[in-house]
Amino acid sequence: MDRLRIVGGRPLVGEIAISGAKNAALPILCAGLLTAQTLILDHVPRLKDVATTARLLARMGASVTLADHGQSQRAILSTPDTLDPTAPYELVRTMRASILVLGPLLARFGAARVALPGGCAIGQRPVDQHIKGLQAMGAEITIEHGDIVASVPLRGGVRRLRGAKLVTDMVTVTGTENLLMAACLASGQTVIENAAREPEIVDLAACLRAMGAHIEGAGTDRIVVEGVERLHGAAHRVMPDRIETGTFLCAVAATGGDVRLTGAAPATLDATLEKLREAGCAIDCTADSIRLVMAQRPRAVDLRTAPFPGFATDMQAQFMALNTIAHGTGFVVETIFENRFMHVQELKRMGADIAIDGSTALVRGVAGLSGAHVMATDLRASAGLVIAALVAQGETLIDRVYHLDRGYERMERKLTEIGAQIERLSDHQDAPLADQIDGNLVGQLRPAAPRNTNRA
Repeated sequence: MDRLRIVGGRPLVGEIAISGAKNAALPILCAGLLTAQTLILDHVPRLKDVATTARLLARMGASVTLADHGQSQRAILSTPDTLDPTAPYELVRTMRASILVLGPLLARFGAARVALPGGCAIGQRPVDQHIKGLQAMGAEITIEHGDIVASVPLRGGVRRLRGAKLVTDMVTVTGTENLLMAACLASGQTVIENAAREPEIVDLAACLRAMGAHIEGAGTDRIVVEGVERLHGAAHRVMPDRIETGTFLCAVAATGGDVRLTGAAPATLDATLEKLREAGCAIDCTADSIRLVMAQRPRAVDLRTAPFPGFATDMQAQFMALNTIAHGTGFVVETIFENRFMHVQELKRMGADIAIDGSTALVRGVAGLSGAHVMATDLRASAGLVIAALVAQGETLIDRVYHLDRGYERMERKLTEIGAQIERLSDHQDAPLADQIDGNLVGQLRPAAPRNTNRA
């Protein structure tokens, strides 16, 4: 199992190119199920979750090609009119986003069997809002042996979802994405109220519109979709990853230095940038770049996670790491997931002063952290531990960094380029990281033979 070895205490100076957004790429890859024509996606990050999604789509019968294209990957997808609409547990168990095949499969093929998904153990993330919305659109859904089994009844000789007014009980990003994709091929108009507003949903809608969908309101809490009979192929470039961007900004804020991030999207990072300025960072932005200079010990900041445009829960662990060595005391309130403080015990092993009371963490900044042997517990906790290790005195070993590989493209290589002393200790030292993750995906993945040919 891979681990990272980091020797801290070095300021970060230089330039980093930001990768495509994981949280945009995964639903957009699933959108390829909505058309028989070719979907070409550029700026696709080289990530474990992307590789898993590609395997899942190929397992069901899609043709998927991943190949290097500039500094990232290009994905080329096409999905035939017959496939096996089954997402098996062995592929779904490691990745929450696999639920995103449910809406497209029902919309185009009229049937789906999707294992209840796994992913990071950061709390309950129920899929009931997905199911409730699809049922309102006419789907019949049961849970059998850990699988979501869904079908669209035959009406007038076709299996087609119906447009409906959908009001979610809570703001859900993947729920909004699933219902948005399903609505594109439904008959009539679908209105999604209380929709999530994240930039990744806007990016998904942009891709769907390029495929011929009629969508208004993406990025607001009310999305209106006029269903069409079919979608066509398109080309789309995945948006920059705002969480990767924020993570590197926090690393520079914690260690000090001067770093410019290129290919970024500052307009999607208002809450993060505001907190970094509050911490004492000097920040200059252009339309597609961010330069951060930190020449002092950071000041502690209070933050409260909230759905977009509030402070992202995916940035909570990184800012907690920043607060551990800041001047003063900061409160961190987690409102999205009830079990997202698992990194606290690992930070305390490095000398952090953190007290937890329910969903609130009180972080008293200390003069310095010390290197230690720690364990990553989830994707963003991994990033928080990396930041803490970069500022700590001495050597830190971080175990279970497979979590990190799910959401950060070659993080240690990018950090090395700006002065960090970081290396990966691997059981597969002969192969580069990218090859370990997706080397078997470069080129075409052969689609599986279809076992179910239901289609709309």
